[in-house]
Amino acid sequence: MTASAPALRDPASARRWWTLLAAAVIAWPLMVWCEFHPWTLFEPRSARATGRFIASFMPPRHDAEFLLTLLRETWRTVAIATAGLTLAFMVALPLALAASSRLSISAVAGRMARAPALLRQVVRTLLVLLRSVPEVVWALLFVRAVGLGPTAGVLAIAIAYGGMLGKVYAEILESADAAPTEALLRNGAGRLQAFVFGALPQCAAECVSYTVYRWECAIRSSVVLGLVGAGGLGQLLDSAAKMFAGGEVASILLVFIALVALSDRVSVWLRRVIA
Repeated sequence: MTASAPALRDPASARRWWTLLAAAVIAWPLMVWCEFHPWTLFEPRSARATGRFIASFMPPRHDAEFLLTLLRETWRTVAIATAGLTLAFMVALPLALAASSRLSISAVAGRMARAPALLRQVVRTLLVLLRSVPEVVWALLFVRAVGLGPTAGVLAIAIAYGGMLGKVYAEILESADAAPTEALLRNGAGRLQAFVFGALPQCAAECVSYTVYRWECAIRSSVVLGLVGAGGLGQLLDSAAKMFAGGEVASILLVFIALVALSDRVSVWLRRVIA
């Protein structure tokens, strides 16, 4: 008995082509509406300006005085990101516990009390408000309130990322196996005990992985926040760009890439340790 010959035509190709056509039909008017003209990059005038701009980056500045300043601002950037994320974690954890119905004693007992349900809805609304405003906007507000410097960046990351972490933590708790937490709650354990001994062992790896990812994002955000006066590499980059110091800009960008790569390696190492 001979094996049947493989199909020469992909049975799902028509559907893929129709999906691609529909995406193009939807995307083209949107690109026209937002005046997206990528071909201007290849015009002779734009190409010459781009070439001069890239050429100004070479060679990167590497004298001792600038490298010392770069090292100091790099450390400040990491400190802003770490302090901001630590405060965000302190904001997010209690809000996530309050927003999760998985740890509700009344829900386990089969009688959903009105007050806890209303409280959860209020907390979820607060999480939406915290993460709806970008950290750059928070930084602009705090720069006006506390002045230029790292404090504004730390507070901006703490508020915006507190909302993000709280939402994701609550969703991770909701998706975990309910049996251990319900067993603990039915036998008289409190919400915190049910979380520590029931939900946390299941969710620890996923929560840590997402937290480290947010730390990497916080490093990137701290650079952006520096452009609005929140200190760190971003403020140094803004000053170099305004002075048309291409060599300084190149050195700062190289350090920024190294920071993101380092944070990625830390994330991989932590996943291995927890696994």
